[in-house]
Amino acid sequence: MTDFRIDIPPPALDDLRTRLDRIRWADDVTGDDADWSWGTPPVVLRALVDQWRDGYDWRATEERWNALRQELTVVDGAPLHVVRAGTPGATPLLLVHGWPDGFLRFEKALPLLADRFDIVIPSVPGYGFSPAVTTPGTGPVRVADLFAGLMAAYGFERFGVHGADIGSTIAEVIAQRHPAHVVGVHLGDVPAWHRYTVDPAAVSDAVRGYLDGMNAWFAAEGAYAALQRTKPQTLGWALVDSPVGLLAWIAEKLQAWTDGGIAAYDAAEILDDVSLYWFTGTAASAARYYRESAVTPPDATLRAAVPAGFTVFPRDISPAPREYAELFFDVARFTVAERGGHFGPWEQPQVWADDVRAFFDDVQG
Repeated sequence: MTDFRIDIPPPALDDLRTRLDRIRWADDVTGDDADWSWGTPPVVLRALVDQWRDGYDWRATEERWNALRQELTVVDGAPLHVVRAGTPGATPLLLVHGWPDGFLRFEKALPLLADRFDIVIPSVPGYGFSPAVTTPGTGPVRVADLFAGLMAAYGFERFGVHGADIGSTIAEVIAQRHPAHVVGVHLGDVPAWHRYTVDPAAVSDAVRGYLDGMNAWFAAEGAYAALQRTKPQTLGWALVDSPVGLLAWIAEKLQAWTDGGIAAYDAAEILDDVSLYWFTGTAASAARYYRESAVTPPDATLRAAVPAGFTVFPRDISPAPREYAELFFDVARFTVAERGGHFGPWEQPQVWADDVRAFFDDVQG
């Protein structure tokens, strides 16, 4: 393991500004600045671009994260970027991010967990500062084994794990494949892949209603996932080459998946997230992870035989009922928050952190 500091070279900052000065804007079909039904509207995008070009300080973001311990390490041939925080000797806690975010998802919540946990935040291969693996096969099973190996390399015999979005599947697979080392698994959602394993005729009306809702959501809002699952490389060319295209792609998801929409964030928070993808050039490799997940899915015959906790936020993509979660997990705690959406620790850090603490307090006695 080697120490790591974020330090984007000045030419990369200059290149971004040049690209933002030379954007070729698309036309607009709605004429309504508040209409997201066709995608990211121009008034929102132009305001964010103006901020990115003239009022945003990436160096301040670097400084905040460089105040924490960061490392680069190699596990089973895969290089990983890892952020460390919290209290050495406390319960080890592995935090697994989602898409379209990264380790930044947990920034607000880290001080709220620091006295209770020894925190490890790796970036999924192909996200952020974890370099892309350019050969196929790095889906959730491979990543789960890499992260379990990472915790072993740190000397953690037993640890807790949290994940949401793509991270919920990775966290679940860690619990499936390495149960002797997992104290408990805490999730922000029931991993979406399970919906393909359920026979609607064999479940309750409540579960069937949830599955119908998921199917309706994917029909209306799931084009991004279908594209990233099938032809991610085509999309990748645009996202890696065009900062405004990348910003529009991510901003639409923040609007749709956040309680209160994009207005719930400061512009700098949004630009931190987009800049991480931009400066690391990982938008294409992150999109490819969706195809990797489809090609190498988890083993549907395995059950995560460890205590499971859920913090469900009401404005998430499609909040699952406890009855559905119990089909796949040994549910020890199931909390439905009063507010919040897909990005729990980012949107509602206190609520999320309190529930994580309570879950692990329960399962550790």
